[in-house]
Amino acid sequence: MARLNRTFVLTLLIAVSSVFLLFQLYNYRLSAAKNGFNVLNNKGYLSGKEAHWHLLKRFLGLVHKFKLPVFLVDTVSLALLSQDAVLYRDSQLKDPHCSFLCTHRDFTSFALLGNLWKYDAALLDAASERGLELLEIHGKDPRLISTDDLTAKEIPLHFLFRFNGRVVHVVVLYERSGKYLWHGPLRLTASLDRTFAPFGKLDYGHHAGAYDRPELILTTLDGLNVRIPKNFSGFLHEYSSSHFLECRSREAKAFFQLYPEDTSPEAVDFRMRAKSLLHLASRVLFTLRVPFWLSSGTCLGWYRQCNIIPYSKDVDVGIWIKDYRPDIIPAFQKAGLPLKHKFGKVEDSLELSFQGNDVKLDIFFFYDDGDVVWNGGTQAKSGRKFNLMMHMGPSHLASLFTCKCINFWSQALRRGNP
Repeated sequence: MARLNRTFVLTLLIAVSSVFLLFQLYNYRLSAAKNGFNVLNNKGYLSGKEAHWHLLKRFLGLVHKFKLPVFLVDTVSLALLSQDAVLYRDSQLKDPHCSFLCTHRDFTSFALLGNLWKYDAALLDAASERGLELLEIHGKDPRLISTDDLTAKEIPLHFLFRFNGRVVHVVVLYERSGKYLWHGPLRLTASLDRTFAPFGKLDYGHHAGAYDRPELILTTLDGLNVRIPKNFSGFLHEYSSSHFLECRSREAKAFFQLYPEDTSPEAVDFRMRAKSLLHLASRVLFTLRVPFWLSSGTCLGWYRQCNIIPYSKDVDVGIWIKDYRPDIIPAFQKAGLPLKHKFGKVEDSLELSFQGNDVKLDIFFFYDDGDVVWNGGTQAKSGRKFNLMMHMGPSHLASLFTCKCINFWSQALRRGNP
């Protein structure tokens, strides 16, 4: 009986010890994967930073074979860079050493210059040969859509390469007629695998975006040759205000069916002068690094009919008061736009008016007051002051009609026609 008890106790101890060791091994695997140690799972796949480095190596090998004009646009990786790090060449490293390209996230973002690349269907087979799964996202080409023709062919917008649960996201940038680069939104159809990548966490694709064409340099990061924006801090600054709103061509066409467009010489001339004034204002504010948006009647015209309202007789833009700079007035005056009116003050209801070529530019400054956003206004003739207040809803400013055009033409107008 005593021998049976000893056997039972010994068996129980062995079982408990085995469970404890398995639990410790499980925790070690989790910690290793999180911190980038070189661990193999039960399928023989690498995990952690080494797996991500191998994904990037395979992806960049594919880039080299197909001569894909890609460059790094990952916001976390670019934020980690310093000028010293860019100049530092670590090509002598023999082992994977992923400090910049492998971050705490399971993906890295690159951009592909679509106008310099011709789609090759062999890309899918070549990716598969390297052990990479490839998901392509297509969408309509907005460059072919207008109020006269609402049809457009589909073009590739996003590529996602996956290896061992980690992803390289390639967002395709196309050149628009204003000489700026544009990417489309990432829209998942019902047939696409929604578990393929962490779509909700990706840097790009939640909405369309627009950028200046960056100057690129070739450098070595983590032992891999990678192109990056030379002014990567400037690129990150652009990223924060890159949201691009496409013209609502279908709605504009319906509007003009009810209210035919004014094509008189006077209307055409005013639109040209108003757009020229917007180009100039955009260049001045871009130089000052002051973000702005279309406001009031100018925003209404773009939102409703994809154009300037010909009888508005002025141009309206909005700026956050936190972005106000004392050199705004001198900068506009230097650009040939004399100050016509200055109402209010920085602490309360500031408004600036500049005189262009028979077209007035009104700059309204917006104040963020908790759940309310407001801007002041003053009637030039009577001096009567008024405030326009807007309550912030669940989707914040994006839900407000008057701010639907936020950042439109701050991306497009400074470069040319949108």
